[in-house]
Amino acid sequence: MNPTEIYQQFITDISHTTWYEYVAVFSGISSVWYSRKENILVYPTGLINTIIYVYLSFKGGLLGEASVNIYYTVMSFYGWMLWTKKDQQQHLVVKITSASAKEWLQHLAFFACFYAAIYFALTYLKKDFAPGAIPWADAFASATAFTGMWLMTKKKVESWYWWIATDLASIPLYFVKHYVFTSVYYLVLLIMAIAGLFEWLKRKSMR
Repeated sequence: MNPTEIYQQFITDISHTTWYEYVAVFSGISSVWYSRKENILVYPTGLINTIIYVYLSFKGGLLGEASVNIYYTVMSFYGWMLWTKKDQQQHLVVKITSASAKEWLQHLAFFACFYAAIYFALTYLKKDFAPGAIPWADAFASATAFTGMWLMTKKKVESWYWWIATDLASIPLYFVKHYVFTSVYYLVLLIMAIAGLFEWLKRKSMR
């Protein structure tokens, strides 16, 4: 597509953006902001975002995105529980830490398993159930998101690297699927994820 075609698609698609997609986007931005600040409100605001996107994804036949947001929803309740858990001295149990080399291997294995599962599932479902799927791209965006969310519940600094990868993949992915406002949303999230990475590195060094 040339610049003129991209601009025309942007204007056309943005005019078709629903009010609930706007709600989802702004609640998602709020959630990432709270995550950066290590604030428990990351989870209730995130739940608004993920529940709406489950609906949007199924409505648009985007099964890969739907699976990610269902996973986000479940993990948000799990993360909410972990982030509020305290020891006998009433100190929060989960603190910001970095992964060891062994943990990095576990993260990569986690990513690889989900990538393979999602890729083959979407390849199989594309013809009859998910015509809008782009298996290799959807699988990458989904698997990095699965990994990032898992690590965020544990307050691992590395979660931000996976979020950055998710955002980079999702910007063009949503654009070509005509969810232009969501594509812009992921551009904002990319900037916030980079800021979040530096914020968590700073917080970890102060403890």
